[in-house]
Amino acid sequence: MYDEQQRLSRLITDVYDAALNPSFWVDVLRSAAGFVGGMAASVYFRSTGNETGHPVHVFGIEPHYQLLYFHKYAKYDPTSTGYFFAEIEAPMAVADIMPYDEFLATRFYREWVAPQGMVDSTNVVLDRSATSAACFVVFRHERNGIVDDATRRRMRLIAPHVRRATLIGRLIDLKTEEAATFAEVLDRLGCGVFLVEAGAQIVHANAVGRAILEASDFFQVVDGRLVVADLQTNETLRQIFAAAGEGDAAVGIEGIAVPLTARTGERHIVHVLPLTSGARRRAGTDYAAVAAVFVRKAAIESPYMPEFIARKYRLTPTELRVLLALVELGSVSEVAATLGIARTTVKMHLRRLFEKTDSRRQADLVKLVAGFSSPLAR
Repeated sequence: MYDEQQRLSRLITDVYDAALNPSFWVDVLRSAAGFVGGMAASVYFRSTGNETGHPVHVFGIEPHYQLLYFHKYAKYDPTSTGYFFAEIEAPMAVADIMPYDEFLATRFYREWVAPQGMVDSTNVVLDRSATSAACFVVFRHERNGIVDDATRRRMRLIAPHVRRATLIGRLIDLKTEEAATFAEVLDRLGCGVFLVEAGAQIVHANAVGRAILEASDFFQVVDGRLVVADLQTNETLRQIFAAAGEGDAAVGIEGIAVPLTARTGERHIVHVLPLTSGARRRAGTDYAAVAAVFVRKAAIESPYMPEFIARKYRLTPTELRVLLALVELGSVSEVAATLGIARTTVKMHLRRLFEKTDSRRQADLVKLVAGFSSPLAR
């Protein structure tokens, strides 16, 4: 247990360093795969319809198989419906989404999973919008076996930190920056950034951050300290700042994406990155800061179209998978061949779909899905 805590602490530090330096991600994913128990790992994006996507950071998957997945097999992946149901940061394995023996019969398993020696994976959704999902996955090899309780526990330990680093990394993207100093990098960002001491004293604010303070809306300056108008949110941030002075692990998993609402009703999200460990220590030392606070406008939130349908009609993941396949492919035979299940199984799920949606024909199901795809259907 002590060795695991040591490995976890080092991994968390490396994860947060990767937020500022994307070149670290390959090594981070290598360590994450080893910690969780797997052969490979990836951070990637998927579209709502599962037809498009792209890897952001990858370790252990050959480029050939990466291209095959996103260009061909993503739409055949039967586990993808789990993204519509899963809570953020909650580990998912194949068995959480469908019977494992059914998974072994799918085209996806036969043509993409098995040839790489894989048997399972543990996924977490890091962030989700109406059009896409950011995900983190560790793939299990035959020698690792299928996902067990220990795998899930270790995934829960690191997923929140991967999420924090990924969300902040999307705001920064240092690969496009050629600034000579960290301050210049911050000033070029389109989001507000504050560097703070453990007691919330502001030691630096970028241009957007200064504009936020001048507005004196959801963020204010009181005796040189960064203060949030909402008392509960303010206490959450103060605890994070205080913990940041003790190192990355002390920051914990709270306050990864703190919501704030302006007087106008406009919503914002706050992320906090500790600056006292790893490669970030230099940036923090230069300013006597323990943390960087990033403030961005929140995207308009609306549910996934498939998620909305599944919740409204109380569909299981398998029923949702069959519904989406029927809409895309049309015939029962094509759905059975694509999903790797028997025609009789597809027909069984089709009957249940008719019952739950009060439909009589496949054409009715197509119209139902099309209706949810229209913004007027909301």
